[in-house]
Amino acid sequence: MTEPFSVPVTVRGYEADTQGHLNQAVYLNYAEHARWSLLQAAGIRQADLLAKGVGPVALETTIRYRRELLAGDEVRVTCEFEWGEGKTFRIRQHILKTDGTLAAEIEAVGGLLDLTTRRMVPDPRERFKELAADPALFGL
Repeated sequence: MTEPFSVPVTVRGYEADTQGHLNQAVYLNYAEHARWSLLQAAGIRQADLLAKGVGPVALETTIRYRRELLAGDEVRVTCEFEWGEGKTFRIRQHILKTDGTLAAEIEAVGGLLDLTTRRMVPDPRERFKELAADPALFGL
């Protein structure tokens, strides 16, 4: 099994809350950054999606906080797509400290929205295959 796609992130001081640890909302920003980085690494730019009349949408997100993160911490944010049947897919992500400690688990349910009809694309897996220069990054 190959390692999941990941991006490095340094926790910035202004992202800390009054207790000195990473603000809970910023975990979502890190997850979103990793997802868009994966799309770009696979050869899909935001402009490409718009040109094809589709856009990714988040339908549900769950975060499990495991260990606190402090300003200056270096982390790696992973991103793995899990495909099923139908209009949705899952994205599993981990935020890991440099020593491998799991700081957070993020699980999301997403879809691909047809921007004209405002309806979910019936088979997002096939659309990602068509759009990506490197569909293997999506597990395809």
